Amino acid sequence: MHHYFLSVLLLFATLGAAPVVAEESRAEPTPQQQQQALQKLQEPMYKPLMERYILDELKAVRQDQQKLREDVTKQVTHAQLDTADRALTYTTDTINNVFFIITATASILVLVGWNSLRDVKNKVEDIVNTRVSVITNEYEARLNTFEEKLRERSEEILSNQEKISVTNEVHSLWMRANLESDIANKIEIFDEILNRKPEDVEAIAYKADALLELNQTEQAIELCNQALDIDSDYGYAYWQRACAYALTHKHADALADIKMSLEYSPNLRNELLHESAFASLHDNASFNAIVAGDKS
Repeated sequence: MHHYFLSVLLLFATLGAAPVVAEESRAEPTPQQQQQALQKLQEPMYKPLMERYILDELKAVRQDQQKLREDVTKQVTHAQLDTADRALTYTTDTINNVFFIITATASILVLVGWNSLRDVKNKVEDIVNTRVSVITNEYEARLNTFEEKLRERSEEILSNQEKISVTNEVHSLWMRANLESDIANKIEIFDEILNRKPEDVEAIAYKADALLELNQTEQAIELCNQALDIDSDYGYAYWQRACAYALTHKHADALADIKMSLEYSPNLRNELLHESAFASLHDNASFNAIVAGDKS
């Protein structure tokens, strides 16, 4: 009996120790083992679900678009209902007014002794026709006024669109002119600008500058005169004409135009000594006084 009891105790002890051994075998790895396992990794242990993110974004955009479509549909529907309601109200009021007029007219006719139904009918028809004619003429006048304003507005919009188109073309041509190194090609570009804007004083002055590069001083002077006829306060036109006069040794006229150009465009004073056309004026006392800043 004693041996049997000892055998049972040993059996229970063995069964109790087995889970402890298994639990110890599942113990956490050491830091060294963890570091070795990390070094053996060749790629990330997880990947971001980009496809899921994109699908969610597309779904959100589609839902927003559907909601926007519903809102716009509701707004349009409400606007149409309001318009129909106003038209129906106006029609109802007009019909009621007509019936009130008919009733009032019949009552008056009865009071004054017009017992003839034919007279009553004719009078009512005349009143209704007159009233309808007045209303029709009033709304025709309003409609004509509205059409006239709409036509003027349409013409204004078309004119503005044309001006914008011309402005864009002119801007593009100015960009080409700034990039062009050949003088003849520059002159052609300035001619294209003037075809679109004949009174562009800046294009006229710059064309005159290009002609001076080709020693065509007479044509340059004519262009400067044309620019000053359009805008007498444009300083660069005086400057280009002064260059042309200086090249033709008309020093008095050149000095007068230099003074005018500096009066309207003071920033040109810095270019006095750098302008090659004024080389013949460097020994002129009046020119040197202007360079020194003497306004007298």
